[in-house]
Amino acid sequence: MALRLLLIGVAVVLVLLAVDVRAGAVFALDRHLILALRHADGVPVGSAKFASAVRDVTALGGATVLTMVVALVAAMLAGARRWRAALLVVAATGLGCWANSLLKAFVHRARPDIVPHMMDETSASFPSGHAAHSAIVYLTIALLVLPMLRHRATRAVTVGAACLLVLLIGMSRVYLGVHWPSDVAAGWLFGTLWAIGWWRIELRLFPRG
Repeated sequence: MALRLLLIGVAVVLVLLAVDVRAGAVFALDRHLILALRHADGVPVGSAKFASAVRDVTALGGATVLTMVVALVAAMLAGARRWRAALLVVAATGLGCWANSLLKAFVHRARPDIVPHMMDETSASFPSGHAAHSAIVYLTIALLVLPMLRHRATRAVTVGAACLLVLLIGMSRVYLGVHWPSDVAAGWLFGTLWAIGWWRIELRLFPRG
């Protein structure tokens, strides 16, 4: 019951944020956080090597890498005759990324224009696709494979690693100047809700014990 109320609350926050952004709301915190990562001349803080590492991290939330991860995990599950898990992984991640794209098209927010972009991006800004899609893929996979992990510590490490990866990918988008922080926050909320929702669906349809 507590989890259900929490999820409803998060969903309400996401909807309200989307409505405000679509109406043209501008958040002072968005501007403050982006500018805090840049020098006065627009150059990002940190060395060139750090900036290159951030680009590597952001690539882990891109369509190419995520598609490869889903295909690999689904193939491994199918090879182990875990057909249901393989199907759930493909369905949950594919539908989730499609749903986020619809939300992005509906809100149609422009990319940040107060700092130079360190990557070329042409799609709408809200919610962040990298933040949402990485949460959808990595968290969904982590949650759906939990029943196959026998030890509690292994489960905790799996979920924790997925959360850390999603967090870093989202933060990289703000550093690169291609997303407002609120875009990333919305992506995290959407992706997490989606992953937990499919996990609950799996538990409801296929109860254990």
